[in-house]
Amino acid sequence: MTPESTLQNVESPCVRVCVLDEQRVCIGCGRTLDEIAVWSRSSVEEQRAICAAAAERLAKAKVRDSGRSP
Repeated sequence: MTPESTLQNVESPCVRVCVLDEQRVCIGCGRTLDEIAVWSRSSVEEQRAICAAAAERLAKAKVRDSGRSP
């Protein structure tokens, strides 16, 4: 990773659908309540890791939801 890439800001994954599920994960962005709380104090690397984990949670939630009957 270059020094320039570590200085870039990571855009928040927030999509303004701020609702937590029973595991305290936002159904809009996929972040946990703890990840949301520390976002502004996190390093760029930490923010990227949070985004990756959140995206994985959202993808898993979609798979679970697609298996449910209406």
